[in-house]
Amino acid sequence: MKSRILFLFLLLLFACKPSHKPEAMNIRGFVDTVGFAHLGWQMDSIAARIERSDADTFGSHCHNGNPLRLAISPHDDYTYAGPLYFSLLKDVHAHTLILFGVAHKARALGIEGKMVFGNYKKWKEPYGEVAVSAMQNNILKSLDTSLYLISDTLQRVEHSLEALIPFLQYFNPGLEIIPILVPAMPFEKMQQAATALASAINTEAGKRNLNWGKDFALVISTDAVHYGDEDWGGKNYAPFGADTLGYWLAVDHEKEIMRNCFTGQLTPEKARKFSEYTVDSKDYREYKWTWCGRYAVPFGMLTAWNLVGLQHTTLGGCIYGYATSIDHPHLPVSDLHMGITAPAKLRHWVGYGAAGYR
Repeated sequence: MKSRILFLFLLLLFACKPSHKPEAMNIRGFVDTVGFAHLGWQMDSIAARIERSDADTFGSHCHNGNPLRLAISPHDDYTYAGPLYFSLLKDVHAHTLILFGVAHKARALGIEGKMVFGNYKKWKEPYGEVAVSAMQNNILKSLDTSLYLISDTLQRVEHSLEALIPFLQYFNPGLEIIPILVPAMPFEKMQQAATALASAINTEAGKRNLNWGKDFALVISTDAVHYGDEDWGGKNYAPFGADTLGYWLAVDHEKEIMRNCFTGQLTPEKARKFSEYTVDSKDYREYKWTWCGRYAVPFGMLTAWNLVGLQHTTLGGCIYGYATSIDHPHLPVSDLHMGITAPAKLRHWVGYGAAGYR
């Protein structure tokens, strides 16, 4: 309780304190400069190392030259998940990206049940500032205020979207974004909000003559399971055990989730199935399986499915790959003034899934 009170106090102090930092100029600064690149030369080096290694093999069966309309990407330290980011996000070609992120700190701030937007005009990124699309204001005007709120405080402290943008910017330096965080939310509320959001996106895209995939796309940020019985704040996240057998059973369960939810034609039933895998049926605020994106993923999928109906098209998913923080040699980053933000070992590891839809 004391730590939560201190956290809230610091957030309020930071939010109210006059500053010459980027936020004072309506520019969102960085949260994580250890796990993620925050300088252009760092991203250049990360990309070059992935391309020179055999790590850029994920998704070889998914690459077909056509741009992704919807991508589901990890957001952990680049040393652990860099190759998956790279192989997936290079297939996102659109200029305007609607991003769905995890809201890790939402519960501490008492936020739930609504999409969370920000007032920021730009985000500071490795290759220069990235603009928040002017589409955001028009989308907000179309939404009932019961479906969303504005919280720069939450957007300022959240790292899940910040992780993706350097890779997206590497492949498309002129991109613009609409960042949306998705806190705890009942599935029925997700359906309501996603339906309204898809309608607003479709209307704005139509006014601007934007093609889905070519001109705008949806990107969801999520890491897969957080597993183990050590260094999780005193919690045990190892239902299969924290030994080698438990590891492989957990990985098999992860791959089952991805097969059943992310392959083939996108449907609302698959979004619901993902929620049933990951969210406690008796309390939507609690985990059933510890995917941090247990709200962002189905919300983004439902938004995409509603767009499919509005645009009279179809959307099929392909799994680019799955990895964990302990199943491969880590990408070297220490000489780039980068590092790790959490340990990687049998008793504390994270899964990463990547999927794309065309």
